[in-house]
Amino acid sequence: MSLSHEFIMGLVRLTLYVVGLIAFAAFNAAYLSLCERKVPAWFQLRYGPKEVGPFGLLQPVADGVKLLTKQLLVQKGSDVLLFKLAPVMVITPAIMCLAVIPFSETLGARNINLGLLAIFSFSAIHVLGTMLGGWASYNKYASIAAARVVAQNIAYEIPLLLVIVALVMVTRTFNLHEIVAQQAGAFWHWNIFRLQASPLMPLAFLIFFTCMLAESNRAPFDMIEAESELVAGAFTEYSGMGFGLFFIAEYANIVVGCSLATVLFLGGWHCPFGLLPGLHWFMIKMYVLCFAVIWVRWSFPRTQFYGLLNLSWKFLIPLAFVHLMLTAVMLKLA
Repeated sequence: MSLSHEFIMGLVRLTLYVVGLIAFAAFNAAYLSLCERKVPAWFQLRYGPKEVGPFGLLQPVADGVKLLTKQLLVQKGSDVLLFKLAPVMVITPAIMCLAVIPFSETLGARNINLGLLAIFSFSAIHVLGTMLGGWASYNKYASIAAARVVAQNIAYEIPLLLVIVALVMVTRTFNLHEIVAQQAGAFWHWNIFRLQASPLMPLAFLIFFTCMLAESNRAPFDMIEAESELVAGAFTEYSGMGFGLFFIAEYANIVVGCSLATVLFLGGWHCPFGLLPGLHWFMIKMYVLCFAVIWVRWSFPRTQFYGLLNLSWKFLIPLAFVHLMLTAVMLKLA
């Protein structure tokens, strides 16, 4: 009887976590997209959405209803199974990554010992889903975008992983809870300020943030979309909630990337002032980084695809490798 009760409670807990994470991802996609329109309007001294609801706050709801009422059309010649499966392959890894993120000392779906490794394992599926969506669309623009997403992912995955390897050498763990626990106390205990481990830690954070933008396909790294060149890139043939899932996945990946940056470099839920609960500090740091993501998009123009690849292969990878070697030497001498 007790085993049956445990099984039922575990199933209920799992269901609640899944529903909660999906709702969290959908909420962030809705209102970060509103910020995406409001913030540049503020930058450019113009109006953003303001008609639907007070101050335009219900505009994401209207957009969601519009997507739900549209039909998902499949172009003749497309691979129907892969075409319909690709959006699911893109959104599912983002939800799984959110399940591993510790938002506070007690709030997190699962405390996995290899949580950091799990996140990078899940993120590989996201790239595969985008590539298959473009390839299965039977559209020349989508096919070019599918090739671009693979080239871009390979280029920016390398410096990202080099930075992560150096950080794991410093913290000696893949457990995200333990990484945050090591940063407790004053703000100079945060990994971004652990200059005794490597004087290039602030630079490592910038490399991580840049690679996160590229992995999330955000401007100026949105080469798989590139409206002026490829119409809508890999998403050209998608309509209705097929496009909506890609849209939600983009913002869910932004939240995952900013949350991971908060955990790895900015002390997670810790704050030296202690004026608010840990969850509040985590959310403040995460949304400040989300604001920075939007800021970058509306501040830097999209350049040529080869220029973005050169940025990684000629600059970010050598810098990340130097940081890794310097970290290894300093840890050996410590």
